[in-house]
Amino acid sequence: MPARKFAIARQLGGKRVITNKGEELGRISDIQFEESTGELVYILIDPNPESKLAKNLRREGDLVVIPYKALFAVGDVVVVDESMLED
Repeated sequence: MPARKFAIARQLGGKRVITNKGEELGRISDIQFEESTGELVYILIDPNPESKLAKNLRREGDLVVIPYKALFAVGDVVVVDESMLED
């Protein structure tokens, strides 16, 4: 994995993920890249057990899959656009 990808992974790792409507979905556990292009495709989160929305989203094992296209803002927290989430 190139250095830039590691830098992105370090910056995102462990950040809280909330929706644009204020629901806390969980914390980033991992990220998935498209190997051929290096494009960030998904973030994988440890779900907040109290989040009703997180319970209904696509999963990979115990982690919830959030498409990168749903990311709205990245700062102290990661904000995702609820309307862009796949269920």
